[in-house]
Amino acid sequence: MRRTKWLSACGVSSLILATMLTGCGNDNGEEETQSGKTEIVLSGWGGNPTEKKLLNEVLSDFEKEHPHIDVKLNTISDQYMDVLKTRLIGGTAADVFYLDAFEAPALIETGAVEPLNKYVTKDFDLADFEKPMLDAFKEGEKLYGLPKDYSTLALFYNKKMFKEAGIKEPPKTWEEMEIIAKKLTDQEKQVYGLGMLPQIERMYYMAESQGGQVITDGRATFADDKVVDAIQPVVDMHIKDKTAATPSEVGAGQSAGEMFGRGNAAMVMEGNWNIPFLKDTFPELDYGTAELPTVNGKKGTMSFAVGYAMNAESEHKKESWELIEYLTGKEGMKKWTSKGFALPTRKSVAAELGFDQDELRGPLVSGAEYATVWQDGPTLPIVMNNFNNQFLSAYLGDRPLKEALKDAERQANREIKVTE
Repeated sequence: MRRTKWLSACGVSSLILATMLTGCGNDNGEEETQSGKTEIVLSGWGGNPTEKKLLNEVLSDFEKEHPHIDVKLNTISDQYMDVLKTRLIGGTAADVFYLDAFEAPALIETGAVEPLNKYVTKDFDLADFEKPMLDAFKEGEKLYGLPKDYSTLALFYNKKMFKEAGIKEPPKTWEEMEIIAKKLTDQEKQVYGLGMLPQIERMYYMAESQGGQVITDGRATFADDKVVDAIQPVVDMHIKDKTAATPSEVGAGQSAGEMFGRGNAAMVMEGNWNIPFLKDTFPELDYGTAELPTVNGKKGTMSFAVGYAMNAESEHKKESWELIEYLTGKEGMKKWTSKGFALPTRKSVAAELGFDQDELRGPLVSGAEYATVWQDGPTLPIVMNNFNNQFLSAYLGDRPLKEALKDAERQANREIKVTE
């Protein structure tokens, strides 16, 4: 599905919205500033105040080293991808923009993203990037983005609860986790061994651990017995053992981090974002992190990556590349990730900042080399929505897992067929 079909699929309402936004967005950097400098626009989503300050500092440093370029930062605070797609339709999108690995395949397929191969030199050192994160922005041999940061999932565990239960170390296998979760569960006090978000994005690696595939050739295939058997233990911990629960079941909304911080879960599988959250919200909590327990004897985790991509219709591609090169180079990435809000995708930067040896972040960094990136082609958003809708019913015990996933698979493939 190239750009023409993609535009058609967006519907009339999107085209109307695009027209409304024309002139309200950026000018795609087509004009020079009054000082004679070239202006390029960078679009991204908002972050916390510290992250915003860091990004502005990095951009300021870039402008000092590239005095012929002015960077205009355009923050899209809500419905980021919808707004970005609409601006791409209307010709008002930024020169450079954030691109989540999850969304990359579908957007790349439209032709809206510029291939970067011809800009990359040997000195840029692509081998320094964590391979799974770099590959997430490739289609064949073509590179369409450079990963600016990422997070894997690690096991967060409550040290006090472990000590009181006589447990000396976190579980190394899923079977050990099931046993430990029983020891740590006290339903009367609403304390569960494992706090879990029942979503495919958290357990994709586990779903494929027995050789099954969630998606095959763009079609949903997650009702395969190998996939069902692989994730059945997740359901069993909730329904049979009653040692796992969701945040909403203990009044923690949709936040596993809050569930953990409040003491309703002794263990959760969370990302790097949980570290600053716990520091700010539950500063007295004594906890540790470890790599996720192995499944079927294999290490596994998820990785969530975001990259910088270039608008294929940018009028200033040379300057846009200079910005991307700086932001994902060693100097720019070191400053951006220095506070630990995000993990650097360059291995050398992670080592220089000490994150690979950090007591809390070390297990997250260790998982990068074998992580399953949250991405699997342009049909993944449809697959995700249908899987999660039906999996929840099985997780809550309303219906058998196999039955729920069969219904979800059929519906997903009907929706995929409509988009072709």
